[in-house]
Amino acid sequence: MGFIKEFKEFAVKGNVMDLAVGVIIGGAFGKIIDSVVNDLIMPLVSGIIGTPDFSNIYYVLKGTVPDGAPLKDARGVEGAVIFAYGNFITVLISFLLLALVVFFLVKGINQLKKKEEVVPAAPAGPSQEQLLAEIRDLLKK
Repeated sequence: MGFIKEFKEFAVKGNVMDLAVGVIIGGAFGKIIDSVVNDLIMPLVSGIIGTPDFSNIYYVLKGTVPDGAPLKDARGVEGAVIFAYGNFITVLISFLLLALVVFFLVKGINQLKKKEEVVPAAPAGPSQEQLLAEIRDLLKK
């Protein structure tokens, strides 16, 4: 019973719950970034470069694959070895965009923290020594 109680205490701690929420939000955020890359950025980049889709750019290392076959079909050819560098480029761009967004998010949070720290301090009152000196002088009178 001690193990179950210990596990319950661990699972209910705030840090574990915060981590769970972060993972869930991170998964959803990753889907948003994937959509931005696949639906917005990649068409622009492909339009400039002239390739319709990076994910279908590959090189056949071994075997015979029909020319112009999509990556999925090329991988389905028995005995074919495919070097799918276009898919890697797509995933790399997705990662870089995600890292950039997280960087700006952390930078913004850090700026907010700095603004909170710059709150002006309350005007300094008399020090303890000054108060004691005033009390001493009043008692002498």
